[in-house]
Amino acid sequence: MAFYENENDDDFLEEDSQKDKYITFKISSEEYAIGIAFVNEIIGIQDVTHLPDMPEFIKGVINLRGNVIPIVDLRKRFKMIEIEYSTRACIIVVYFNEIKIGLVVDEVSEVLNIPSENVESTPKSAKILTNRFIKGIGKVNDLVKIILDIEKILTEDEIEKIRL
Repeated sequence: MAFYENENDDDFLEEDSQKDKYITFKISSEEYAIGIAFVNEIIGIQDVTHLPDMPEFIKGVINLRGNVIPIVDLRKRFKMIEIEYSTRACIIVVYFNEIKIGLVVDEVSEVLNIPSENVESTPKSAKILTNRFIKGIGKVNDLVKIILDIEKILTEDEIEKIRL
């Protein structure tokens, strides 16, 4: 059962209606966001078929309505401590670089409007290899959301490994 579906159809949502809109989610105690235009759907945790010779953060693949979707555990990708999935854990299915992948997150929070004037670029001190995933920092009231650059979650080599 999908919690959210984005038809990615011109008749469904105009591109302008997705501008500045983000799906926010938690990993550990941190709040992250990704542009809603990349989100295809949000589903519950599924049984994953493990694949040999894959990086540790690629959990395997799922069969989603006849489509094989690679699953990336963002906790592992970000080198965080692995935990047992809770009932709030979800898979956010995203589409970029002509592939769909599922991103495992601890819980989805909400859809937020974060105007571009409220998004700051990554601080220079944070621009190290491990933060290459960060596109910017979104300010929402007194809180911040780490905006991920979805196109940098996987390297080109990793994309080629999982392209089925």
